[in-house]
Amino acid sequence: MRSRVAALLACLLAATAAGPPVRAADAPVEVDVALVLAVDVSLSMTGDEQAVQREGYVEAFRNPAVHQAIRQGMVGRIAVTYVEWAGVGNQRVVVPWTLIAGAEEAAGFAERLSQSPPRRSTWTSIASAIDFSAGLLAGSGFEAMRRVIDVSGDGPNNQGRSVTRARDDAVGQGIVINGLPLMIREPSGPWDIKDLDRYYRDCVIGGSGSFMVPVRERDQFAAAIRTKIIREVASGDPGPLLQRAQGEPRANCLIGERPNPDWD
Repeated sequence: MRSRVAALLACLLAATAAGPPVRAADAPVEVDVALVLAVDVSLSMTGDEQAVQREGYVEAFRNPAVHQAIRQGMVGRIAVTYVEWAGVGNQRVVVPWTLIAGAEEAAGFAERLSQSPPRRSTWTSIASAIDFSAGLLAGSGFEAMRRVIDVSGDGPNNQGRSVTRARDDAVGQGIVINGLPLMIREPSGPWDIKDLDRYYRDCVIGGSGSFMVPVRERDQFAAAIRTKIIREVASGDPGPLLQRAQGEPRANCLIGERPNPDWD
């Protein structure tokens, strides 16, 4: 009897010494949201606009309000990556997946972003940006309560497959797509459209709780980006940010697209 009691005590002592269970080395890290910031760098974006846009994202991740929103999540941390995109096959990861749980990690992400100057390239393939971002989410290695693609740009899809097909495929995977249509300049080029906000609303964003924040003035950049990121990292589904006006016509989702053999 004594030997059995001694053996039981030994097991208990060994378990206590070992401490609490630990996560397996290959187990995914849990986060409130895995967020892809997909930013347009097509030639329609002027160098000055790109610089202001980049500074807006840098300032957002340095902002205490963003840090607080991250901490208030159910898990209290997010994963984020920053991507620049233009035409088909023209996407670049500027800052890879980064785990952010507080001000220090957020500031580090902002610092890495500030050290890489924006580039410019041809065409605007929102569809390819969505497809590329969905692939990044699939291979992120994080277990996210929500997966979000944040698309910013100043024109409609004009290369690659149909933007609505890309959107619907991503939403079908449980991904939410939000938008930041940039409407600072008056339409002047062949691919520019006047109602870009309506186009993003009807053709680009999608998924539960999806929203957009149009930017119509240069000095709105930083505030709009900060507002958007805070909403994206906040927990829950607060409902649509912009309500559709009754009787407002829907956008033409093919306005920038031409028949393309890559469409499916």
